Amino acid sequence: MDPIEVFKALSNESRLQILQWFKEPEKYFAPHEGIDMRKIGVCVCQVQERLNMTQSTASQYLSILQRAGLIKMERIGKYTYYKRDEDKIQEIADFFKCEL
Repeated sequence: MDPIEVFKALSNESRLQILQWFKEPEKYFAPHEGIDMRKIGVCVCQVQERLNMTQSTASQYLSILQRAGLIKMERIGKYTYYKRDEDKIQEIADFFKCEL
């Protein structure tokens, strides 16, 4: 985990919002193609729609969160799904607790 990358990723309101939505995806998104959002994740198109922005921008935000280690990606057919990486998020919480 690179704390600077995490801080950069979380320094944008929309990216922070995505991470919060992914904590309880069923509260913010309807299931896509019968996918279990807790197991597989949320489709890029759903994030794009919820943020009301272009797919390119939504994908860029998701990539930044992924590079920071906050979310994981899974591709199924032509769709890409993202979900929180709870282990990495716990690692970040531990870093805050112990180092800062």
